[in-house]
Amino acid sequence: MNKQKTAIIDVGGGFRGVYAAGVLDRVMDMGIAFDHCYGVSAGSANLSSYLSGQPGRTYRFYSVFSARKEYASPGNFMKEHNFANLDYVYGTLSNSDGEYPLDYPALRDNPAQFTVVAMDALTGEAKYFDKSDIHQDDYSVMKASSSVPVANQPYVIDGVPYYDGGMADPIPVSKALVDGADKVVIVLTRQRDYERSPKPDVLPARILSRTYPKAAESLQNRYDLYNSELELAHRLEEAGKVLIVAPDDLCGLNTLNRSQEGIERMYRKGYANAAVIADFVEE
Repeated sequence: MNKQKTAIIDVGGGFRGVYAAGVLDRVMDMGIAFDHCYGVSAGSANLSSYLSGQPGRTYRFYSVFSARKEYASPGNFMKEHNFANLDYVYGTLSNSDGEYPLDYPALRDNPAQFTVVAMDALTGEAKYFDKSDIHQDDYSVMKASSSVPVANQPYVIDGVPYYDGGMADPIPVSKALVDGADKVVIVLTRQRDYERSPKPDVLPARILSRTYPKAAESLQNRYDLYNSELELAHRLEEAGKVLIVAPDDLCGLNTLNRSQEGIERMYRKGYANAAVIADFVEE
């Protein structure tokens, strides 16, 4: 009998992503290897540490580095119009000469496929980068996937501006199935039954429409896409094809705001909740 192809999706969520960091550290401790990994926004960073086999690395970014003003701060936004300094996160800290380098050769040699989701700011459509787009000390695709509209400028790759992948494909479960996955673990950083509202995106979409109208349209419709993809995930979970791993509360964290207590609590929740993954992928 052919082995079932497994996939994991990390949807990101800014500082809430520390929950997924806990999940992935537990997955590494359990020795679970997925065939395909899908990273959206901060989820792409989390999964890069998983694929490079560096437990604890992503947690340090959330718990230590993220408190630095160079990492994310209003001052960054005032100077560069980028609340999160993605070059600092994915360059200064992560390069081979950085404070906590990503083990790129290990990521490259890992047999798992890696898809990083971004949004083309010109078309508003999803762009799916793969491992061939990642190189030693060039983690541009993760920067593109993590560039939150309005809070950050779009990140440009080969002349094309990109924004956060969560605007175009927030829970890429359909993509995973099209790519051949038999079983999919979805790591959410909001409660499993959370329903997005259009209200928080109205003003950012209005601002974004002045420069990137197609991207603004996708942002304005994100709530509907998120809700429909989550509904599909729930149906697939009932059929045994999907496992949703999600926190029961957010510990006071949101996309751009953190607290040290919240970071630690969310990480521990993720680590504990990941225990159910082993049985799901081994069934």
